[in-house]
Formats: sequence, C-alpha cells, structure tokens
Amino acid sequence: MFTPNPYGLFSMPTLETPRLLLRRMNMRDAKDIFEYSRDEEVARHVLWTAQRDISEARDYIRFMMKRYRADEPSSWGVILKSENRLVGTIGYMDYSEDNGSVEVGYSLSRRLWNGGYMTEALRRVIDYTFDAMDINRIEAQHELTNPASGRVMEKCGMTREGVLRQRLYNKGQYVDVALYAILRSDPRPALAKEHHD
Repeated sequence: MFTPNPYGLFSMPTLETPRLLLRRMNMRDAKDIFEYSRDEEVARHVLWTAQRDISEARDYIRFMMKRYRADEPSSWGVILKSENRLVGTIGYMDYSEDNGSVEVGYSLSRRLWNGGYMTEALRRVIDYTFDAMDINRIEAQHELTNPASGRVMEKCGMTREGVLRQRLYNKGQYVDVALYAILRSDPRPALAKEHHD
C-alpha cells in the first residue's frame, strides 16, 4: 500500500539529468515562465491558455507554492543548466492513493522542441517516482493532434493503451486523447547519456 517518503509524498526534491535540473519553482522564475507560456503554440495542446501578462505567471507560481506546502500533486520547473533558466515544467497532474497511480504532464519552451529535453526530464521523473514513492502505475495522456508528445512517452518506456474519445474539453472543443502508462514491473530505458552541453 501507500507509504509517503519522509517529507511527504510530493516533496518535489531537486532532480538532475545530464542537461537539466528539475526543482521547485519560486517567484524569481516568473519572467522565464511568462516568456514561454505566452506562446500560443506551446499552449495549444495543454489545458491552460497562453499567458497575456507576467502577473499570470506569478499567479501560477503562487498556486504551485501553495501545493508544495500542502504536499499535493505539483510540478517541477525544468531548468536548462547551460543557461540557468526555467524552460518548462513537468510534474504530477493527478494522484490516486487507493490505486497507487499518478498522472504526469509537461510543457516546454518551443525553441527546445525536438531536442530530447522532455524525454530526458520524463525519464528522470519516472525513475524518481518508482524509486522514491510507493507508486505502481504512471499515466500520461496527449491530444491526438500532438503526436510528438506520444513519441516522448514511448521513448520513456510508456505503452500506448488506447484512445479516450472526447475525454477533455480544451480551447472550446472536446478532444480525443491517447493514454499511455508504465508500470513498476515494466522495463525502463536508461537515462540518455548521449546528450552533452
């Protein structure tokens, strides 16, 4: 059954990959968050709308900080080490204690798309989730019109389990999503070593 780690299940400690740091967000990140979150292309396939003002980025950070304090499912900021800047987020969207499962989601600055960064981050989060938390199943979903996100999930060892028709209401319409999952007992790809700064 469920056993939290010493600091609570969603303590969100800093995690590292070859090119990235995943850490809790703070108010100093507002400018970086706004810079990529105002991009309509970044917002197109996620459930939030493109930010219009930096105050929206600050509101988002306050919301996350509140979730950190309450030990609720929350997200890491994705920091590109070479620039020491926040370039995306990744974290837990949902959690079922009874079923030992979490759902993960992520977003990334468009200038870094197709560079393997989100695959790197997601693999690290999957490893942490299974190694440090009493979780049996990690789920993720993407809109069918965003197949690149599905490729990230597949590269991280997740299995496509099916299509959920009109599961989400996003940007004024019901959208179909593909559901992916990885189990604790499934094989996991090793963290990529081929990427260097």
